[in-house]
Amino acid sequence: MSFLNDLFIGLDAAKQEELQERLDIVEHKIKFMDKIPVACLDLNNNPSYFLSEEIAQAGGMIESDVMSAVYVVYYQPGKTLTDLMREVPAMLQADWQSVQNNRIVLLNDDVNRERSAENVVALIEDFAEMLHPGSFIFGHEGDKWIRFGA
Repeated sequence: MSFLNDLFIGLDAAKQEELQERLDIVEHKIKFMDKIPVACLDLNNNPSYFLSEEIAQAGGMIESDVMSAVYVVYYQPGKTLTDLMREVPAMLQADWQSVQNNRIVLLNDDVNRERSAENVVALIEDFAEMLHPGSFIFGHEGDKWIRFGA
C-alpha cells in the first residue's frame, strides 16, 4: 500500500479506515490466488505502466509481452469507453491468447477525475473484479470499464 500513503494523508480517520477495509477485502481474497499476467496497452498497442501498482494490488502482474498476457487492458487517458470501443478492434491480433479467450478489457477511469485515495481504491476494486470475476462484484462494469469480445 506504500503508493497509497500519500493519498491517505489529510483524510479523516473514519475515511482512512473505510478505504483500508475495502483494500483489506481485496487483499484477503487474492492472498492465495495466482497472480494474473496483464498487459496494459495504449491505443498504439504500446505497453503502459501507469496503472501497474493498482493492477498489482488487485492480484495482477504487469506483463510486457502481450502474447503472454492472460488479460489485455486498453487504457488511454482522455478516451471514453465509446472511443475505445471504436478504436480497439483494429488494434487486436487474433493470435493473442487474451483475444482468443475474450479477455480484453476497456478502461475509462480518468475523464475529469482527480487521483484521490477514493478513486484509487475504487480502481483497485475494478481491477480485482476484472481479473477475478468469480470472486469480486463491485458493480462498476459498464460504467468505468467493460469486457470487450473480439
